[in-house]
Amino acid sequence: MSTATRQRKRRPRGKNQRRETLAAFAFLSPWIIGFLVLTAGPMIISLVLSFTNYDGLQETRGVGWDNYEKLLSDPKVRKSLSNTLIYAVMIVPSTMIVSLALASMLSRIGRRSAGVFRTLFYLPEVTPKVAIGVLFLLLFNGQVGMVNWALGLVGIDGPQWSTDEAWVKPGLVLMNLWSVGGTVVIYLAALNNVPRDLYEAADLDGVSRWQRFRHVTVPMISGALFFTLIIQTISALQTFDEAYAAFYGSAASASYSSEAALFYLIYLFQQAFQFLHMGYASAMAWLLFVIIMIITAIQVKVSKRFVYYEGGDR
Repeated sequence: MSTATRQRKRRPRGKNQRRETLAAFAFLSPWIIGFLVLTAGPMIISLVLSFTNYDGLQETRGVGWDNYEKLLSDPKVRKSLSNTLIYAVMIVPSTMIVSLALASMLSRIGRRSAGVFRTLFYLPEVTPKVAIGVLFLLLFNGQVGMVNWALGLVGIDGPQWSTDEAWVKPGLVLMNLWSVGGTVVIYLAALNNVPRDLYEAADLDGVSRWQRFRHVTVPMISGALFFTLIIQTISALQTFDEAYAAFYGSAASASYSSEAALFYLIYLFQQAFQFLHMGYASAMAWLLFVIIMIITAIQVKVSKRFVYYEGGDR
């Protein structure tokens, strides 16, 4: 076949590839535009503002690294960051354990019943976070809350969930365990994809249920566990809505003075929109971004030893 003939055959394929590429970019363009306008653009602007004294009212001028130096000496930054990290350490494993337990129970019942319960478990996910914060005040009120009333029925004197600093974060953890439906659905899908022949082989070897769970189930769903670990950690470090609605955003919490619920994003919000320290708030946002990146990088690094990927090394 001559060179000219081969070139003529290649031309239509090249045109089709260009058309497919343009069509792909056309379909991706809403996301690309949205990412540039709503995510990348504001991130760049906030990075620039973090080196200024911008407050929206006075003339903006550059302050160099002053905002970042102030972060290191601000006691409320340390307090809010400490509250956030402690809360993350409490809520992430709690969510994963409860979700895995519920998913394991759902995987053992019939498909029709599992569909009903899966829907019921997922419904709290669509509940507004602000509503959950208000519900916290109703259920965990130390005097008239339903939680303490239920504990009183079994002879337990319930704590002051909303005012005792030692119980504020545990109370929020218990409240947020109500909305674990999304994680339950992920774990249920992972459990249903575990090959049945592995369980049959384990039964033939006479292993116990715990050994089968530890050596078969957990390795086979480790990818889903790792995914939810990262997502739940990022979500916990960005906690805002429930705590703000319960402790800072309602008339019932107007007299609340404890800093046990002062999470990092709440303090960032206060600096930006109450005190109008936009430049300082931007520096706080970038500090949180760096912290999340570091924690995620550590999780990815450690996961290489524990996460099993089908067709690859564990």
